[in-house]
Amino acid sequence: MAISFGQPSKNFQQVLELLHQAIQENPDVIVLPEMWNTGYALADLSQLADKEGQQTQRLLSQFAREHKVALVGGSVAVEENGQFFNRTYVYGKDGQLLTSYDKVHLFGLMAEDRYLAAGQQESHFQVDGVKASNVICYDIRFPEWLRTLMADGAKLLFVVAEWPESRVQQWEILLKARAVENQAFVVAVNRVGDDPDNHFNGHSLVIDPLGRVILQASDDAEGIFTTDIDLSQVEQVRGHIPVFDDRRPELYHWGGNLWHLKNLNY
Repeated sequence: MAISFGQPSKNFQQVLELLHQAIQENPDVIVLPEMWNTGYALADLSQLADKEGQQTQRLLSQFAREHKVALVGGSVAVEENGQFFNRTYVYGKDGQLLTSYDKVHLFGLMAEDRYLAAGQQESHFQVDGVKASNVICYDIRFPEWLRTLMADGAKLLFVVAEWPESRVQQWEILLKARAVENQAFVVAVNRVGDDPDNHFNGHSLVIDPLGRVILQASDDAEGIFTTDIDLSQVEQVRGHIPVFDDRRPELYHWGGNLWHLKNLNY
């Protein structure tokens, strides 16, 4: 999706048009990119942000219910209780809200820490009985957070992003690493187009539990991209190398600036 900077009305119309195109493929899940309602017009959120996410929730809930499709609704700028959040809404096929998630790690290079409030909660939901989780963009640089989310048996990780072309190689490396270390499918959707400070070239990916790319969207091309995934691969990979069973969390520290081990004998 090519997001129009600071133009929520135009973006809402475009999202609805893209959703109608996507439903022609008869998908189980549709995923949108990050901050699709405003782009990174953070300085103007007091005029642009969706008040309590009401407009976004109406659109996503109605579409999911009418078309019987699950929606990982990208993320949008939301105003709530005098603060602004980068928030994802996830809807089930019955139009009911499954979860909402506020971006936990705010990205200073794009001034999120100046304008947004950080999320404090995990995200867990199910799609057709399959456990899943979701994060937003910069969150993927924090493997300890992703492991926290995925350790309950999730087989799917959804990632929505506005990841600039200048760092797109890191985007792919990080996503492959998150897939391999969590032995899960990663479905990652990035925007295309430009804002005043960045160029975004998409490079959306679906990656299997062995780190293999099974779908790569065309760079710099807005469009609908679909693939099928075989969730039995997750159990096969986890059965062959039981990473989650072999963890020793009693030795892991998660505080401060370092992720380190204690009580090691040399």
